[in-house]
Amino acid sequence: MENVEIERRAQRAVELFKQGFNCAQAVFASCADMYGIEDEQLALRLSASFGGGMGRMRLVCGAASGMFMLAGLEKGSATPHDNEGKMANYAFVQQLAGEFKGQYGSLICAELLGLAPKGSVDPRPAERTPEYYEKRPCSEMIAEAVRIYLRTLNC
Repeated sequence: MENVEIERRAQRAVELFKQGFNCAQAVFASCADMYGIEDEQLALRLSASFGGGMGRMRLVCGAASGMFMLAGLEKGSATPHDNEGKMANYAFVQQLAGEFKGQYGSLICAELLGLAPKGSVDPRPAERTPEYYEKRPCSEMIAEAVRIYLRTLNC
């Protein structure tokens, strides 16, 4: 895939995020059409639960989760006991995770956002204001997750 197409998809992911979709939705929906998921609403619903570090629990970063969902479409096996297929998929996910973690130092949403661990988690999403987008590194991580995914496919 050419760099122009990679950047177009990375910017589409940022646009989706700035429209109010979560990190996982933005990454996944920006590339789901590559796998025959032409219905963007379906792509957005499939990935909805992974935002905010999985249901806003601040666990695995939504941008990384979006990459991993795409990895399943690319290399995931739909055959039981397909150990070779599982191994190929898991190796791909580990490669993507290593690239992301190497760039940002973590795969954990709370760590990436500099948030202290909480005992209980409020499921209400934060209000999307200009300040919200300004103080969070999410747009950059979303775009880079798309780039990492697509560059890795080109290898």
